[in-house]
Amino acid sequence: MSARMHTSPHPASTGRSGVRLPWWALALPTLAFVTLLTLILNPSEAHAATAEPAITQLFERIQQLIMR
Repeated sequence: MSARMHTSPHPASTGRSGVRLPWWALALPTLAFVTLLTLILNPSEAHAATAEPAITQLFERIQQLIMR
């Protein structure tokens, strides 16, 4: 007696995936990235962060190097 082969009711497609993301699934991570990058490049705007002077000087030096 031969065994029956189980076939999938929905064969796998070779085209594009049908999954669509909502607009905010890309916008929110992008906004968070830009916000954090801005705080890193301009540490004087981050009033809530009380960092050590050495860390602040390091960030200022990095900002100066990037702005050249």
